[in-house]
Amino acid sequence: MEPPLNFKILLLSYLNNDIHSSDLPTILGSLVAIMLLIILSALFSGSENALFSLNKSQIEDLTEKENASSNAISYLISHPKKLLATILIGNTFINVAMVMVSTVFLTTIFDFENNPLFGFLTEVIFVTFMLVLFGEVIPKIYAVQNNAKVSAYVAVFMFYMYKLFKPLVFLLENSTSIIDKRVTKRGHILSVDELSHAIDITSETDAPKQEKSILKGIVNFVNTNVTEIMCQRPDISAIDIESNFEELLQLIDELGYSRIPVYEESLDEIKGVLSIKDVLPHINKGIDFKWQTLIRPAFYVPESKKIDDLLKDFQNKRTHIAIVVDEFGGTSGLVTMEDILEEVFGEINDEFDEDEIYYSKLDDNTFVFEAKMLINDACKYMELNPDFFDEVRNEADTLAGLILELNGNMPKQNQEIKFHPITFKIEAVDKRRIKRLKVIIER
Repeated sequence: MEPPLNFKILLLSYLNNDIHSSDLPTILGSLVAIMLLIILSALFSGSENALFSLNKSQIEDLTEKENASSNAISYLISHPKKLLATILIGNTFINVAMVMVSTVFLTTIFDFENNPLFGFLTEVIFVTFMLVLFGEVIPKIYAVQNNAKVSAYVAVFMFYMYKLFKPLVFLLENSTSIIDKRVTKRGHILSVDELSHAIDITSETDAPKQEKSILKGIVNFVNTNVTEIMCQRPDISAIDIESNFEELLQLIDELGYSRIPVYEESLDEIKGVLSIKDVLPHINKGIDFKWQTLIRPAFYVPESKKIDDLLKDFQNKRTHIAIVVDEFGGTSGLVTMEDILEEVFGEINDEFDEDEIYYSKLDDNTFVFEAKMLINDACKYMELNPDFFDEVRNEADTLAGLILELNGNMPKQNQEIKFHPITFKIEAVDKRRIKRLKVIIER
């Protein structure tokens, strides 16, 4: 962007009219020195972005050849603190030299004796513009877009710069170790939102969509309650403790589960969990076999339990299933190790899982969901933030509960309920519960 006209006129008024031919070597030498310093600044800045943005596969490709460049890259990548210290020291020397050379250049062609403040501001603007644009911004953008190519070219240069600045690098590296220890001790707390945002802005090249999904699952892991991933009470498959052995075997065959909760009278009275592997040795026993003796104690967890804590409990207790209870001690759901893993890695299907369809994607902005689907899962399928409905969901965990919160009562068939920019259309409902709904998003 060109400076204002009055600034041009003002600057021209300070031109040194006493320039002699003897000053030309100084002017030309200063210009050459400025260009060299900008090139060096670009090398250091580009090296930082290029080398630190290499992914694992790129590093393997660059270091598999036995040459000076691959050896330099291998050493620098394995010593990131030394590399960073070298870059900082190099840039510092360049910036100081740039200020000195620019001062000589400007004071030779201009005469700021009558207005030293204007001369100082001119020097600052000139040096900042040259260093920031040509020494920082342009080389860093190019280096990120061509990190492997740039790394191969600058690695040897940076390695020799490290050797040149080695005493200063040693001093800087060791002087900052005290700060590192204090920072490590105190820790740096990043919010979940900050980490999620960092993952979102990562390019597809650096992290494919599937890897992003796994990373976001890990980030949100510590803030997820069991109620967000559990099997809801109406969907729990369990067996009455009064059932005979034949009924038990028939249920095992129908469900295909490895563990089945056992209740007495109602699901609020869970007596334990039956592991199918305990039943196998007795499969040929008669109808009168007392399978109830094989029941193992149930593991109960509150609704407020975080799934990262639950995972530790599963590991310590060597169990894979837990009964989720509400504040009154009633059964509200069931959660398994598989549910926890699916929160991070996505849906896990084994040979016994049926292909149940809980949602359909009609287009990018239209979905059909089973009303019993968890709100968090629906948000994932619609690519919405998990907290999108937080202001209206209250205690609701499923889409059916969300609709009841929004509408205030049981909706009717084909009724539309709006929550901008989303419209919910009730596709299937009876007197007792909502069964299926369509979601239309106005993007």
